[in-house]
Amino acid sequence: MSQDMIEQRPDKPEEDVAKETTEPRYVFTPPIDIFETDEGLVLRADLPGVTAETVELQVQDNKLTLFGHVAPYVPEGVKVLHQEYGVGDFLRSFILSDEVDHERISAKFNHGVLEVVLPRAPKPEPRRIQINSQ
Repeated sequence: MSQDMIEQRPDKPEEDVAKETTEPRYVFTPPIDIFETDEGLVLRADLPGVTAETVELQVQDNKLTLFGHVAPYVPEGVKVLHQEYGVGDFLRSFILSDEVDHERISAKFNHGVLEVVLPRAPKPEPRRIQINSQ
């Protein structure tokens, strides 16, 4: 198995994502590292400002999508005069190959890093097919 198990699909924000906010927000493509292990692939995404409660991961129709919502933080009673980093959400999706076992995909989130384990699907054993004669 190799990185061919997934195909990167940079997406634009979907309609329902845009409807959730009342003001325009940036949507960033998070940096991703992909590692191959004996069991499959490991995907790591840096999601600064995202919490375990505000990250979503879903698989549908061989498409793995991750979305991380970042809540803007401005202390009470202050007015922002200058801001060099725009607050926004993270969105990234990948097309998975048939080599990924969708039922055993797992994920953990720790200190702004999402780690997704994409295990290989077991290959079917070869079997002999009986041929009937008439």
